[in-house]
Amino acid sequence: MTVDLKIYSDLTEMIKNQKVFQNFENNYLKKRKLSYEEKLQIYESLYKEALLLGVIPGENPMEGIDVNIRLAKILNSCLKKP
Repeated sequence: MTVDLKIYSDLTEMIKNQKVFQNFENNYLKKRKLSYEEKLQIYESLYKEALLLGVIPGENPMEGIDVNIRLAKILNSCLKKP
């Protein structure tokens, strides 16, 4: 499954005043009360979508760990006092 990112950019162009839309969205979410089951369903759907998009590792959680370890070593070395 591929996602056409142009669709998302077209949607943001359609919204002329994004600040007004953001306020509308925030107010809507505050007023709407979701049950635990509805929240869980949304979470699971977003998780599945993230897996399909390849944003989060699904099959091999250790993928990229070497980069994280190297970055941690560099950051930790910066924190040491001379």
